[in-house]
Amino acid sequence: MTTSFHSTQTPASSWALLPWKTRISLTILSKLTDATRRSNGSVNRRLISFFDFRSSPTPSAPYKGVTTTDVTVDASRNLWFRLFVPSSATSSSSSLPVVVFFHGGGFSFLSPDTFAYDAVCRKFARRIPAVVVSVNYRLSPEHRHPCQYDDGLDVLRFLDTTPGALPAVADLSRCFLAGDSAGGNIAHHVAVRASRDRLQLVKLVGLISIQPFFGGEERTESEIRLEGAPLVSMERTDWAWEAFLPAGSTRDHEAANVVGPNAVDISGVEYPSTVVFVGGFDPLRDWQMRYCEWLRKSGKEAKLVEYPTMVHAFYMFPELPESNQIISEVKDFVGSRI
Repeated sequence: MTTSFHSTQTPASSWALLPWKTRISLTILSKLTDATRRSNGSVNRRLISFFDFRSSPTPSAPYKGVTTTDVTVDASRNLWFRLFVPSSATSSSSSLPVVVFFHGGGFSFLSPDTFAYDAVCRKFARRIPAVVVSVNYRLSPEHRHPCQYDDGLDVLRFLDTTPGALPAVADLSRCFLAGDSAGGNIAHHVAVRASRDRLQLVKLVGLISIQPFFGGEERTESEIRLEGAPLVSMERTDWAWEAFLPAGSTRDHEAANVVGPNAVDISGVEYPSTVVFVGGFDPLRDWQMRYCEWLRKSGKEAKLVEYPTMVHAFYMFPELPESNQIISEVKDFVGSRI
């Protein structure tokens, strides 16, 4: 999907390429996000609850070819995951890879049972096929860095020490981390932490990074040119970083700017092979490209896949052909690592 990129592309030109249904959805999502962010830096959770449509688990009978259950890891901090198992697994004697998924939402919004993420993870489970573990991590600003990374690593530790939490077909020796937007950021940092942990059953063999959320004090060319794009304008991303990072931090904190002056050296870390998906009309594009190049310079295997005409979070919209194409790309990547 990688093609040449033209710096003259603007939010208006990207908007014209999208179906009306997608445009309306992006506009509504952007407005709702803005409405729930209070001027004092907090989030109106009550207002969000009216619009964040949730999907119930389906443990008794498969829905769209997948059964789901919710598994508690630590009730004291509401740490749990939604487990997606393709119904085909019951009739197959072969094992399936495990994909541990972290949802997006700027570290502050959404959940594994949010309708759109439930639907996406069902697709991953059915089409890869794989056993998918979608993590409900704590949200900012109520819970700042490093809570989200702690939660992600603790889920891996839980899987490592509680193999009975997954079905027998789940093969933890073929484990992938995955995430989109803020979830892509979490997946990266959890991968670094896991490489230093003494996990016995869980073996990370790949990382699926879908339009990961990174940033820094610098304003990149794509951020400036695409200012006004839905979901991830500079004003919105600045707010998200301020709500997430430790009080007093700048966007050059190692959690945000993984390639910047405070970056953690991963050259000696056993980091999994990575595929990075980028949208040409995503203001975060330049940070994502730098991330991929930084992985390569650090001696890690990293593949870049660009969708030149796509906006941030495009794969969440099933009316876009590219949303199906990226599922196929993920399937191919997983297949190449097992």
